[in-house]
Amino acid sequence: MSKKTRYSDEELKAFEKLIIQKLEKAKEELHSLKASIIREEEDTGDSFSSVKTLEDGTDTAEKERLSQLAGRQQKFITNLENALVRIKNGTYGICLNTGKLIAKERLMAVPHTTLSIEAKLNRRG
Repeated sequence: MSKKTRYSDEELKAFEKLIIQKLEKAKEELHSLKASIIREEEDTGDSFSSVKTLEDGTDTAEKERLSQLAGRQQKFITNLENALVRIKNGTYGICLNTGKLIAKERLMAVPHTTLSIEAKLNRRG
């Protein structure tokens, strides 16, 4: 029996459905983060200037934290969108380093991955 070199159309459809669900959730979370950033920027209040000065550092730190989270979320969305492209062009689930099929369990956990566990572990070494 020959080794499987790609996932079946049915399997790809299942992965596509999973990715679309994760993508919708990720976009909702990004929208929520962006709304929080806007609220932070608009939240100037009418407090006394001495109190406001003390709060500025906290406000800046919170805005920075929200911006970092939004950046990570945007990267995650891009990775998921790229995974959908790989499904369409028939390269989804194939490790970029080894050319072997990435384990289904890994793809279910990290559907946007382009590396098998083997390749990921070798990269760290």
